[in-house]
Amino acid sequence: MQEDFRLIVDLVVVLAAAAGGGLLAALLRQPVLLGYLLGGAIVGPAGLGLVKELIQVETLAQFGAAFLLFALGVEFSLNELRKVQAISLGGGALQILSTIGITALVSVGIGWVTSPTQGIFLGSILSLSSTAVVLKCLMERNETETLHGRVMLGILVVQDLALGLMLAVLPALEAPSGEIGAAVGVALLKTAMIAGGAIAAGIWLIPPLLRLLARTESRELFLLGVVALCLGIALLTEYLGLSIEMGAFIAGLMISEVEYADQTLTYVEPIRDIFATLFFAAVGMLIDPRFIWENLELILGLVALVFVGKFLIIAPLVRAFRYPLKTALITGLGLAQIGEFSFVLASKGQVLGLVSRRVYLLILGTTAVTLVFTPFVLRLVPKVFAWAESVPALRNWLEGGEGPQEISEALPQKDHVVVCGYGRVGRTIVRLLRENNYPVVVIDQSEQRIQKLREEQIPYVYGNAASVHVMTAAGVEQARGMAIALPDAMSTRLCLKRALELAPDLDVVVRAAQDKDIELLYQLGAREVVQPEFEASLELSAHLLIGTGRSTTEVLQEVTEIRNSHYRELRPQQDSKDVSRDLQAATQDMNSRWYALPDQSPLTGMTLEEADLRRIAGVSLMAIQRREGDRIDYPDAQTVLQSGDRLLLVGDASEIATFKDLATGEVPVPAKDLSCQWVAVPDASPLAGQTLGDLDLTQTYAVQVQAVRREGQFIRFPDGSIEIQAGDRLLLCGTLYHLNHAYQWITAASPILPALSPPTLSVPVMDTVPRGDREAS
Repeated sequence: MQEDFRLIVDLVVVLAAAAGGGLLAALLRQPVLLGYLLGGAIVGPAGLGLVKELIQVETLAQFGAAFLLFALGVEFSLNELRKVQAISLGGGALQILSTIGITALVSVGIGWVTSPTQGIFLGSILSLSSTAVVLKCLMERNETETLHGRVMLGILVVQDLALGLMLAVLPALEAPSGEIGAAVGVALLKTAMIAGGAIAAGIWLIPPLLRLLARTESRELFLLGVVALCLGIALLTEYLGLSIEMGAFIAGLMISEVEYADQTLTYVEPIRDIFATLFFAAVGMLIDPRFIWENLELILGLVALVFVGKFLIIAPLVRAFRYPLKTALITGLGLAQIGEFSFVLASKGQVLGLVSRRVYLLILGTTAVTLVFTPFVLRLVPKVFAWAESVPALRNWLEGGEGPQEISEALPQKDHVVVCGYGRVGRTIVRLLRENNYPVVVIDQSEQRIQKLREEQIPYVYGNAASVHVMTAAGVEQARGMAIALPDAMSTRLCLKRALELAPDLDVVVRAAQDKDIELLYQLGAREVVQPEFEASLELSAHLLIGTGRSTTEVLQEVTEIRNSHYRELRPQQDSKDVSRDLQAATQDMNSRWYALPDQSPLTGMTLEEADLRRIAGVSLMAIQRREGDRIDYPDAQTVLQSGDRLLLVGDASEIATFKDLATGEVPVPAKDLSCQWVAVPDASPLAGQTLGDLDLTQTYAVQVQAVRREGQFIRFPDGSIEIQAGDRLLLCGTLYHLNHAYQWITAASPILPALSPPTLSVPVMDTVPRGDREAS
């Protein structure tokens, strides 16, 4: 076969194999990168042998690596780096240096490599994590704006920057041991000179050139000019003794701060993706499945060593920068793999003779397996934390570092509104509330946003809005209401649930990032759930309908009905299986379990509004599986509990244990005609110091004390030995007549129990919730 035609056949085979592997990976919900590697391994010399001449494909794959690094340079953003600059610059640099140093010591000590230089090179490979895999996992879970998401991406940006420096220094490592220092110095000097030239060109040459290309209004010409610029600088750095990849990265950085950066990236991305596919498929062709199988135990051991080693380096570093323990643990697990750009280093190292063929194959196999494991690890992490938070000792340990990092002066003490999240939505809410003279407290964990709050003199608590300690510091228990405008669904759910644990009657309005979260948030106790896209469509439609002559009153009434129906008319139609699947996926990230209702349970025959499970037991009921097979997802207030039902409950271990006591009759269930009311014991109350047995409210007022809440502690179904303290909130259940009388006596703090007499009917509106008016639990 002619050589030129052989190249075309090989390209077609490689691209087809990569496409097939990528499709398989996508169907299995794995990163397509893994599919490219698999496709290359299948058609390569160690697989089916359909592609035998690797040199030509590898040459084209080198262009793929160059375009990958060029696009990486264009995407680099100083603004994103500034959000977490301390941990990204300081922590990222320390992580890289620590990984290189420890790997060099261990690998030389146990004989994996024969020289410190090779150990440093191996450490450089292991120090990099996968930007592509981690970013995809964060985007799938809508976690890019969470604290751990920003920390991970900040460290990844620094690793990507370090890759350019590694590629520059790498050729110097093949020099004789006595000359390595001088060679590295020369390489760094060259890098500095090139960087200086790149900065100058980025200021004076690149912008006019891109403007000239853009002025032609020719997409083809603009793309051709950018590609020529990228490859030209890449070849220049190769000529100067550095690498093509290093030059491509510098070319991307030169464009990153120019106004045409986004346009450049849009045009280059298709080319980058095609050549990057060739690159990863070519790497896959170098992987020997037989070698991996024969050395499977060793590779799995190396994978475990890499995961544990990098976790033990990264997690303590993040914690040392005063981030919460949970954030440190998630970041350590999320960055514990070896990154795709390590393939670039490993390939260069083999060519330069820095690693043997066997070590190179072990690196490839270990890297591929860590990339496969990472999505599973990141999906498992929320479930592990949900379980850990159900164990009181582990929950206290995890939340021990989640107290407020800073509290502004002069926080409002009561009747304020707590706003969680100070992004665009949060800023608007705060501005409107302040214009109407309502006191606010903002909770946020971004240093940038906290600085804005300082400058605007807005009261704030710097910390994780889902932390009980932070909520307590913000005065949630004394607040008038709360608005939750957090960027990710998981933090929103935790924030809502914990806020209602502290203040069950709190008026909470929540922004739903996705329409599938709407019913879940209502079920967790939100008073109102707002979906921005649906709200925009309602406002646009209302304006158009009124403009066509429809009555304003009719249009507003129709819009209100749609809001009251939880946007059901606007949401895409889903069958019951899709709804159940979404619900199952959402509750997996929370502490949830199925519970079989006993046949003789006192809850049998009660509606959910009558049972009032969230207020009394603290659990949220998400789904009911009937004995005959029917399933009710997100049951409403009028749903009746039946014998043999299986209930999907969300709550911590103590809340679910309390529900079991209710369900089995261990503790009494309030009768159907009773109401429940939270009553705060005033400061300096003469009730303080007395036990519930001394007060004997059941005998005197015919009300039951179902729970006591004090300083974040929730005591359900307290016995007579519980001593009342000033500031406690008591959950009383009884008729409205008796509740009102008990309320008047407790809030008046009279030391003498008055005789039971017909009360006035001024039942407090905000605190008393008749059982017939409650929402579903």
